[in-house]
Amino acid sequence: MTDLIDRGGSAHAAILGIGTYRPHRVIPNADIIEAIDSSDEWIQQRSGIKQRRWAAPEETVQMMSVAASRTALERAGVEAAQIDCVVVATVSHLLQTPAVATAIAHELGTNKAAAFDISAACAGFCHGVAMASDMVRGGSAKHVLVIGVERLSDLTDVGDRGTAFIFADGAGAVVVGPSDEPGIGPVVWGSDGEQFDLIRQKEDWRDVLASDHPSMPHLVMQGNPVFRWASFEMAKIAQQTLDRSGITVDDLDVFVPHQANMRIIDAMARSMKLPAHVKIARDIAEQGNTSAASIPLALDRMIEDGDAKSGDTALLIAFGAGLAYAAQVVKVP
Repeated sequence: MTDLIDRGGSAHAAILGIGTYRPHRVIPNADIIEAIDSSDEWIQQRSGIKQRRWAAPEETVQMMSVAASRTALERAGVEAAQIDCVVVATVSHLLQTPAVATAIAHELGTNKAAAFDISAACAGFCHGVAMASDMVRGGSAKHVLVIGVERLSDLTDVGDRGTAFIFADGAGAVVVGPSDEPGIGPVVWGSDGEQFDLIRQKEDWRDVLASDHPSMPHLVMQGNPVFRWASFEMAKIAQQTLDRSGITVDDLDVFVPHQANMRIIDAMARSMKLPAHVKIARDIAEQGNTSAASIPLALDRMIEDGDAKSGDTALLIAFGAGLAYAAQVVKVP
């Protein structure tokens, strides 16, 4: 017991570095409208999406994760061998087991780091950041690599008018480690299982295998109920997060919500009464909805574009299938 007590943890944790990977293939709305009898104007009005990124065959969940992680490690000034744990948030690693995190940890060259996947859909990255912060402060890890990655194009029905234009692919990674100053605030998280069916995999695998013409299960979503729930309930979660962090909206520099839908983002901003100086992530217009990858992708784009700078105070908030949600205030690395 003495060794465990002596190890201790850090007083604070922070995001030390961020990296992302965007697939090379750009799919504009014009490429998908015929299959869903739609138009570019309709898609943009409904979602704000102009185009999305879909992965090529070689751009696997593992490949995109490793590429994003290497950038994050370099920016953090941390070697792979210093990573004690790898947490991967994804719903599109299509092996039930083993976790893709173990293969990523090995390819990166960690020293047999603990590695596991988590499934919290679009809220997975925020869940991972919360867990990593607790590990660093609790002493079970000094450096944690958190990855949000999806290949949702594998699970998209290109003929489904309600979802074909929404989902996309990509990866984002952050290194979480010890800090002299608070860098990751307390998480506010939970789930509303009463809404379990609003976003889900359409078919159970057992039903697929028992059918006469087995095919890949697809994601389905009840758009209007999700919009109503997210637009109003998530603003309440955002306020709870600010309260727990001891700040107000006036203290924010950056707002990085899950990139689900531009109308939801705008509705949340109005409900929260965000001041004009707060920069809002709108990566969905060019990237699409990448579920667990959307927040790191959006934050990294804001950094690249100069809308977020190191030390800024940012609110991260996400919701997804389940309906699972999570939010925290962080300092931009």
